Amino acid sequence: MAVPKKKTSVSRKGMRRAGQHHKLYAKTTSRCKNCGAISRPHYACSSCGHYDGREVFAIKVKEDTEETEETEA
Repeated sequence: MAVPKKKTSVSRKGMRRAGQHHKLYAKTTSRCKNCGAISRPHYACSSCGHYDGREVFAIKVKEDTEETEETEA
């Protein structure tokens, strides 16, 4: 049976084990059932505010201030 000649240091052991866990993974995406925008699964859609077929929050639409200034002048 093979026996190691020297003790494996904590640092070396940690570096060997860390290679398996520190990978970058692409986040999964899904399509919104209401508007069809791409969003993360199990999250409310950021473009329409719907989750699981119901509205969770309302999206406020900003009005263009440039257009209102031109019409007033």
